[in-house]
Amino acid sequence: MAAPFRLLEALVLLTVLVGLLGMIWRRNLFLRALAMDVMGIGSVALFVLVASRPGLRTPILGRPELAEAAAAAAPPAAGGLADPIPQAVILTAIVIGLSIQALLLVRYRGLF
Repeated sequence: MAAPFRLLEALVLLTVLVGLLGMIWRRNLFLRALAMDVMGIGSVALFVLVASRPGLRTPILGRPELAEAAAAAAPPAAGGLADPIPQAVILTAIVIGLSIQALLLVRYRGLF
């Protein structure tokens, strides 16, 4: 399982590098904004890849009796509950990246 994880890690880092090189080498503002978006997508994908671990369960359950039943049914080797904070941070980063991208494109078109 380590080989596919390393390949995905390398591809995500390559995406970030391509975005960085596009930011450095391109003089067109639209292409720079596009390169910044590619770099942002690569960084979000890197965080998602690092945070994904097998054996974690979702911490959201509807009723307390279901939570007790799920905890009793879980194998002892399970990693426990997934941390929701990195997920919230990644969703926030996606929303902020989208809004920055929209602002840059509007600014590029001269409509702002």
